[in-house]
Amino acid sequence: MFETAAKYIPLIRWQDIVDILLVSFIFYRIILLIRGTRAVQMAVGLGVIVFIYFVARELELYTLHWLLGTALSSLFLLIVIVFQDDIRRVLTQFGQSPFLKYKVKTFQALEEVAKAVSEMSRSRTGALIVFERQVGLSDYVESGVRIDAEVSRPLLNTIFSKCTPLHDGAVLIQAGRIAAAGCVLPLSTNPAISKRLGTRHRAGIGITEQTDAVSVIVSEETGAISVAIGGRITRDIDPGTLRRILHNSFAPEENDRAWWRLRLGSR
Repeated sequence: MFETAAKYIPLIRWQDIVDILLVSFIFYRIILLIRGTRAVQMAVGLGVIVFIYFVARELELYTLHWLLGTALSSLFLLIVIVFQDDIRRVLTQFGQSPFLKYKVKTFQALEEVAKAVSEMSRSRTGALIVFERQVGLSDYVESGVRIDAEVSRPLLNTIFSKCTPLHDGAVLIQAGRIAAAGCVLPLSTNPAISKRLGTRHRAGIGITEQTDAVSVIVSEETGAISVAIGGRITRDIDPGTLRRILHNSFAPEENDRAWWRLRLGSR
């Protein structure tokens, strides 16, 4: 066995090694991006259809084989339609350096948000605050009013005050600064989301389905604090838990992520 393998080693070019490494890296990045999303379930479903297609051919089920063959003849177009949101997210992240992790200037912005959210929760002031991570949110910044200011508790309380024209939209935070307010975000279309959640919560979840952003939502009706990450929402948390989730979400170390992901997965 080893002698056979040794015969082919001189035939391997350096280009072949680079080729294998690049393809492996691309598949690795794609798996990381779709892991834990609805794309995984859709990919499994598509794989089942392909499997049935080959089984039907072997068992000579001609009608089923023809029907599935007709559908799979446009497989590329089908993949683009079904996975359009995930493809857009993958292309967006491939456009950025995979070796550089997003770093906030300081954790002061996280602390200011936690303090402001705590106050807004007590006063039942509705709010939606979105933190940018690796995937850029510039397209959504354009939908609001540019501010470019330091994150502060008084400013956030002022923006979301019911007497201001920007209170209904979202505040977007980029690189530790408030980039814009009054921003319009995509609403989640996930049918599994509770019907009791309103537009603010659906927008907070929707932006995390299409990007890797972190959303903080304060309910205007109950004052409850929620956090959305990766299209999943954790509801009714206290300010201390919010602070830990925010810090862990931006922590560079991989082992800092475990507890809140387990919490999100249990909801």
